[in-house]
Amino acid sequence: MSSQRRLVHFSGVVQGVGFRYTARRLAGRFDVAGYVKNLPDGRVELLAEGTTDQIDAFLRAIDEQMGNYIRKTEQQIATLTDQFPGFEIRF
Repeated sequence: MSSQRRLVHFSGVVQGVGFRYTARRLAGRFDVAGYVKNLPDGRVELLAEGTTDQIDAFLRAIDEQMGNYIRKTEQQIATLTDQFPGFEIRF
């Protein structure tokens, strides 16, 4: 399986609705590592490392739980770094 690092930015009403805590909880269901954090411009940034299938499933789960708050999702794929021991909320 192909592993990757994916940087995702979510726009919409994604701050103040439990988005980061939901993402962290959902990450526990998948073999992913990385972080989620609020950005000053009102977006939420999520960085996930893992197999393509696990990241895709993780992002689908986020969409199922938080899709009503998401207006736009932008994704960038990069080389896996394996620098994260787990998935965390960053402040």
